[in-house]
Amino acid sequence: MTVLDRTTPLHTEPTRTSTSAAGKAQRAARPIGLGLALAALATVVWSGSFVTSRALADSVPPIQHAFWRWIIAIAAVAPFAARQTWRQRALLRKHLRFLLLAALLGVTIYNTLVNQAGVTTTAGNMGMIMAASPVLMAVYERLGGAKLGARRVTGMLIACAGVLVLVSGGSLSMDFAVGDLWVIAGAVSFGSYSALLKRKPAEIGGLPFLFATFTLGALMLLPVFVVSLVVQGGFEPTAGTVSPLLYVGVVSSAIAFFAWNKAISIIGAARAGVIYYLQPVCVALLSFAVLGEAMGWLQVLCMGLILGGVVLGSARTK
Repeated sequence: MTVLDRTTPLHTEPTRTSTSAAGKAQRAARPIGLGLALAALATVVWSGSFVTSRALADSVPPIQHAFWRWIIAIAAVAPFAARQTWRQRALLRKHLRFLLLAALLGVTIYNTLVNQAGVTTTAGNMGMIMAASPVLMAVYERLGGAKLGARRVTGMLIACAGVLVLVSGGSLSMDFAVGDLWVIAGAVSFGSYSALLKRKPAEIGGLPFLFATFTLGALMLLPVFVVSLVVQGGFEPTAGTVSPLLYVGVVSSAIAFFAWNKAISIIGAARAGVIYYLQPVCVALLSFAVLGEAMGWLQVLCMGLILGGVVLGSARTK
């Protein structure tokens, strides 16, 4: 009996340790799963915004589209974020430069360029070109001192080749459509915004950050909006214009940006960027179903190049 009493703890302790380790592993996996789900939600929702940009191109001027999008987004976020933003007003003033840069890249510039692109290019092209933006995250990592392996560099080159073939129509004559160039500029802006989120001060809450950047971005758009209103005139508020604006303002801005920012805070920009590669497929399906845009062999080939390249280029090196 003495031997049994002495040896019993020796058998039970590893079991407790193993159970504890398994519990920790399960708890660690939960945030990763949540981060991937949030990134997927933002990606699918943003795919719809490319379709709306194309659909509204003939009825709502791009600048006015962008401006009203953010006004609606501010109104949607305000009930949940206004009180927290007021409490953190001193902290927001302290990091005003960071907030201005984030608002400029993610709010003022990015979506305005995408809206402008919708005038002269297809929603499918916009989605496929934007899929190359995560490659910029790898570039920023390199500028920050991280080493890029041969696999990552090869992947970036493949993705860039896919973009070049797509926007040139397969001729590589560098005769790009104007809309494709606008999207490339938008991809640079979004990639820079996503990389910048890694430097977001941890003490700033997610909702105050959204409310502040939305407001600052709309204020920076205001002078250009007034010029567009004077030169181009306004648009007729109908169900065909108001409904898409409500979608991009509430769902594609307030909800999707919160989900994307939260995903990056949980799993990082590189892993969230992998989910973002699903966007061309979502945009192609939506543009085919909603707008009736055809998908030719060139688009399919370029989609494969871009998706393969960005996945390879953003893979972690051992």
